[in-house]
Amino acid sequence: MRLPIIMMLIVLLLSGTIDYYIYRAIKRHTKSRRWLNIHTYSAILFFTYLIISISLPRRNGSNELLISIMWLLFAYMSIYIPKFIFVLCDAISYIPKLWKHKRWQATTYIGIGISTISFILMWWGALVNRYNIDIQEHSIAISDLPQAFDGYKIVQISDLHVGSYGKDSEFIDKLVAKINSLEADVIVFTGDIVNRNTKELLPFIDTLSKFHAKDGVFSILGNHDYGDYSDWESDAEKQQNMQLMYELQQKMGWQLLLNDTRMLYRGNDSIAIIGVENVGDPPFKIYGSLDGAYSTLNDSVTKILLSHNPAHWVKDIKNNPTKNIALTLSGHTHAMQLSFCNLSPAALRYDTWGGLYNDNKNQHLYVNVGIGTVALPMRIGATPEITILTLKRK
Repeated sequence: MRLPIIMMLIVLLLSGTIDYYIYRAIKRHTKSRRWLNIHTYSAILFFTYLIISISLPRRNGSNELLISIMWLLFAYMSIYIPKFIFVLCDAISYIPKLWKHKRWQATTYIGIGISTISFILMWWGALVNRYNIDIQEHSIAISDLPQAFDGYKIVQISDLHVGSYGKDSEFIDKLVAKINSLEADVIVFTGDIVNRNTKELLPFIDTLSKFHAKDGVFSILGNHDYGDYSDWESDAEKQQNMQLMYELQQKMGWQLLLNDTRMLYRGNDSIAIIGVENVGDPPFKIYGSLDGAYSTLNDSVTKILLSHNPAHWVKDIKNNPTKNIALTLSGHTHAMQLSFCNLSPAALRYDTWGGLYNDNKNQHLYVNVGIGTVALPMRIGATPEITILTLKRK
């Protein structure tokens, strides 16, 4: 409980500092009480608004309440992030005053411009861009790939977070139709199908049952799929939530791999699809076991691994002489739902946050930046991604 309280106090303190700075700026530039009053009352209103938003239950409230909180906090941030940018630029404009020179007025105007653009971008990312599906295509050259699998097409999606759409399946309908038009040999989903509990999936069962590919749909669980972000009355209730997850994925016709392997065949040739439960970096819990999923990882079989968190590849597979895994497919990062020109704040946390990576053994990792949103309902860059990966014999 301490961390959320500390974070709330930091946000409140920062917001108060921003509003006080703007109050002083208005007071310096106008003698009218009108603008001072407007700013003061709006600041009090937003202050109250933030406290109410943060105080609402996020772990044990309904999904509708969680969506409301998400949008309330986003609306607040869409106001205060631009305010912060303006304050920062305006404060910089006073640096010449330290040497008794005129302040840089242009910096203030630049701050106003950037603040306005940031406000527009945030709402564009929430209302438009998070529904713009992007298709990324890559060829993956694999040594000793069985001849029959040369040209094999894998379509990957990740991080649906269907709870963020409430009960509206329109976008998911569009996504399924788009994927089916790609005529994949196999479709894989690399975790985080819900936000907090399995019941979020119920309005989307019929839609997600419509995926079709020659070798079917394979899926794994992500850190959000275990119910760890909800408060449960008992361990039994949490286990019921997991049992429902297994049953619904089976009902959709998806093959959920829980530290397990399936072989795919083309005549006498075969490759392995390995699926592990969540393995990642702290604070995320570890549920998976790669050795349990496939005991002879150094054999010559071409292996495709589904592992939600790319940190698993970095820590356990990259350049590891005991692991022979041609391709690992992950999600999890969302590119923090913000990227521009192949740059993202996710790079501060993950070396492998989006796209294709290789190690010295020519083992590949692909990190899909996901479909849905969590926390903030926006995507600026980091557009919802469908990945087409075509296997090529090297």
